[in-house]
Amino acid sequence: MTTYYRDPDVWVTSAGVRVNGRELRLSELHQVWHTRGRRSWGTIAGRGAVGFAILTPFVVGLLAVAVALVIDASTSTTIALIGGGVLIGFGVAPLADVLLERVDRSYDRGSRVREIWARTPTGDLLLLSTADAARFGRIYRALQRALEPATRR
Repeated sequence: MTTYYRDPDVWVTSAGVRVNGRELRLSELHQVWHTRGRRSWGTIAGRGAVGFAILTPFVVGLLAVAVALVIDASTSTTIALIGGGVLIGFGVAPLADVLLERVDRSYDRGSRVREIWARTPTGDLLLLSTADAARFGRIYRALQRALEPATRR
């Protein structure tokens, strides 16, 4: 028996599939397909908020430099404003790295719910529903490999 995928909830082997405690033999799966749900606008808005959080300190730093160059202030005040603007801009770099990683993980998870369905002798059956796009892809590909004619006995 070959194991194609395994996690705490899903196990795909050359003999069958176990999903959330339900076991099915591969011979019971006449057809397997997937569907995508509607886009989650909350996820997309969250990505936009993170982008805004990254850009805001840069804009504040640029404004501080622009104000320092435009106003008629003493040399020490101008230097202080430019230095403060540059420090704000550089100070964002570590935060930007953390926030960009959050955006990357958001794209890995995806913005839609994905479902794997199977047609069995008793009717259509929802095998899996997940918003994690990467996990969905691994599980669906494992099912495809398990169901390939060359691997079925």
